[in-house]
Amino acid sequence: MTSLALALVLLQGAAYPPAAVPRVYPFGVGETLSYSAKLGMITLGSGTLQVASLDTVRGSESFRFRFRLTGKNMFYSLDDILESWVATENFNSLRFVQDFTENDRRRQRRYEIFPDSGFFREHGKDTALAAPANPLDDAAFFYFIRVTPLQLGRSYQYDRYFRKDKNPVRIAVVKRETMDLPGGRKVACLVLRPVIDTKGMFSKRSETQIWLTDDARRLPVQIRTRFPFGTVTLRLTDVRLAAGR
Repeated sequence: MTSLALALVLLQGAAYPPAAVPRVYPFGVGETLSYSAKLGMITLGSGTLQVASLDTVRGSESFRFRFRLTGKNMFYSLDDILESWVATENFNSLRFVQDFTENDRRRQRRYEIFPDSGFFREHGKDTALAAPANPLDDAAFFYFIRVTPLQLGRSYQYDRYFRKDKNPVRIAVVKRETMDLPGGRKVACLVLRPVIDTKGMFSKRSETQIWLTDDARRLPVQIRTRFPFGTVTLRLTDVRLAAGR
């Protein structure tokens, strides 16, 4: 099965037994993307997107994805971390952690997600809430868009966000722009506008845009999102690929 065929399987939300799904992804363990974080022309901090490890969650081999954004100005400081455990066989989220420190206030939430049973639980709470059959979380969506066919001028929606009542997720491919990779090489990028009905980075209010290379690697070259103190632009400054890529 080709990488495009695998992407179509993920798009349709189909579930395959482990032996039927090849491990064909445009990323691998060890890939680390580093970003500068700027508020206008002012350097605010830095960010990283990382395929941190290959773990096992409840018996399922899983990628551990990690997104971290740190920054500080006169009025606001943040150290936000998103971690996601996603099954390699079907790209379903199994665990999701939010660890936010903003203006010295820390908020941490941990979710266990059970795709086969159709529910998730938040750590510290007894209630089980509905999840879709093929759930994804906020951090996982950075990688989901890298394995999903996208066409210029098209809008897509997916009922895959792990909090079922917050679906659908919408992704509009609004334009194509040429961007510079670290080192100066120019590359065509698709500009995406993802929206999830939450209060996070992908909320409608945040007006997030992602510049994704229109090639086999599908690298997020730039991410722009609105915070309470202003609009932050993350620009790719360094690419460390997985071993053998």
